[in-house]
Amino acid sequence: MEPEKFKLKDLFDGMVIPIILVLLIFFLAIYVNVTGPYHVLGETNVIAVILTSGFAQMIVLGIPLVLGLLWNKWAGGAAGFIMGGMYYVASAGLYTGYYQGTGYIFYGDMSMLGYLVNAIVIGYIAGSLNNRSTSFKRMLGAGLTAAITTAVIQTFLNYTFALEPSRAMSVAQWADTSIFGIAGAYGFILAFVPSIALGIIVPIIAKVMTWYGIQPMRH
Repeated sequence: MEPEKFKLKDLFDGMVIPIILVLLIFFLAIYVNVTGPYHVLGETNVIAVILTSGFAQMIVLGIPLVLGLLWNKWAGGAAGFIMGGMYYVASAGLYTGYYQGTGYIFYGDMSMLGYLVNAIVIGYIAGSLNNRSTSFKRMLGAGLTAAITTAVIQTFLNYTFALEPSRAMSVAQWADTSIFGIAGAYGFILAFVPSIALGIIVPIIAKVMTWYGIQPMRH
């Protein structure tokens, strides 16, 4: 079959969109990230944390979640092992470097291992609950259930079993009263708002993908 002729839309899809994404990532890393050189929103701003660290975790969990919804629990779990494994290795290495000379090795930190476990779990739960259904209500229910479950697991690990630097950070976040003067509000927003957003956004994306036939073929 003869390939389609080159159109202006192809240039937009192939060049403009990727460049916009690169610039967006650069902007978030340099100007919004709380550990970046400028952090224009502040060093502890909850919105900045969600847009950077929270967004990164949403990507890591979002891919296995969408595969679990569209394909099956095994595809979701396998994708979670790959995505979560890469995020775990990168995060553990980063924090081990931060605390070099203190004796802390974050490769054995339960809060870091939680990223690997939760990426697997979110894809598996979503795939099991949805079971290849294309009903948006079922996708939404499966997505929210999987996302909130993994948020609870990660919060529990961070607060209870993490190495002391990570645990101290988690305890401080839940004791923070900077939002409405309520202790726990800051910690809740950081722990659960990105997951709730993920549990809503990914089913919408998955449903739109079914409209265009972008899903694994059934045999």
